[in-house]
Amino acid sequence: MTLANPVPTMAPHSLLVFLLQLAFLLLFALVLGRLAERFRMPAVVGELCAGMLLGPSVLQHTLPDFSGWLLPQQPEQMHMLDATGQLGVLLLVGVTGAELNFGLVRKRGTTAARVSIAGLVLPLGLGIGTGFALSGVLKPDGVDPKVFAFFLGVAMCVTAIPVIAKTLLDMKLLHRDIGQLILSAGVVDDIVGWFLLSVVSAMATAGLTAGVMATSVLYPVGVVLFALLIGRPLVGAALRWAGRAEGSAPTIMTVVVLVLFSAAATQAMKLEAIFGAFVCGVLVGTSKDLDRAKLEPLKTSVLSFLAPLFFATAGLRMDLTGLRHPEVLGAAVAVLAVAVIGKFSGAFLGARFSRLNRWEALALGAGMNCRGVVEVVVAMTGLRLGVLDTDAYTIIILVAIVTSLMTPPVLRVAMARAEELADAELALKDDDSGPDRARPESARPGSPNSEVTP
Repeated sequence: MTLANPVPTMAPHSLLVFLLQLAFLLLFALVLGRLAERFRMPAVVGELCAGMLLGPSVLQHTLPDFSGWLLPQQPEQMHMLDATGQLGVLLLVGVTGAELNFGLVRKRGTTAARVSIAGLVLPLGLGIGTGFALSGVLKPDGVDPKVFAFFLGVAMCVTAIPVIAKTLLDMKLLHRDIGQLILSAGVVDDIVGWFLLSVVSAMATAGLTAGVMATSVLYPVGVVLFALLIGRPLVGAALRWAGRAEGSAPTIMTVVVLVLFSAAATQAMKLEAIFGAFVCGVLVGTSKDLDRAKLEPLKTSVLSFLAPLFFATAGLRMDLTGLRHPEVLGAAVAVLAVAVIGKFSGAFLGARFSRLNRWEALALGAGMNCRGVVEVVVAMTGLRLGVLDTDAYTIIILVAIVTSLMTPPVLRVAMARAEELADAELALKDDDSGPDRARPESARPGSPNSEVTP
């Protein structure tokens, strides 16, 4: 009996190019990420710029021969890099879901809900309107204008928890009252954002009809219900089994397997694989059977290797040369303005409705305006589905970069003014009530132990 010929292995030259692609991307991501942090910017900004420098925006124009050798336009060569980046983003989203603190949402639920809802609805509506207005400039041929508009709306309303948390930590605001409110509202934003991305991705894949729209909403709801009723005990049992073993390797492998199977399940349902990875991450993070210490090596590997590689790969798809066309440049300015104004205004109004002062509301707007990681994932998803072309993709990545750069300086100014206002109000109350009745410093609105009244 003659056996079928085995599948050919990777060609030696293809392997060489792939290894050098990984090495160059990681080297540039490391150097530019550290450089960004030295200038008190999020590392993701430098990592995106690493891909931008090695991609068509810079390297292809300065060293075209080397660029053509390192980044050949053969799909099979680039697909290897894309597959590695997809593995990185799935595990990044899974780890992000596991790190969400739902205790913050319960503790500050009313205020967080107001800020999050206002910060979602306003930019979502403005983004959809902008998508319809700019469909003639940015929409790829063959894409339904409604799908493009909805996708742009989702891109405008998301928030990036990992970048916000790192920024608040660097600024020593993570455990302050405003920092906790930003994170708790961001948790709600993250959940709704992944849900909306899954819905609009299903619409882009299956078409836009009443039946597709209904199933696009019902399928994610079904996934969540399945996760709560059946997935939660299964994940708990798997983590208990892995936790009995010595060392962290069984727990890490179990979590990775669970995330990949969950991602594959939602991908098979024509939802986004990212949605399944996120839901699984939440189940892992909320399980009482998880030993978080054993999960730290996976978190370190993802954040230090796979995530920077994904962001650098995302930067490769940018092409800033498209901005030389006046209509594309005008669209970029419009999208950036809508993104910033919509998110700032929504979060600011939600905070003001919760009786926060204007500077605390501005700080919340600045924190919620930070896009970073999630915006990049949305953009990559849109490019892969064909909803975005290179110009639209580049613009959305620029929104992620600019809003991530805006967050730290605006937060510093807003928090400084908020504390000045708190000092002035405290001094005024001291004058009215006498020194014996002065409020303790821990009761000041900016202090770590203060409470915000919804």
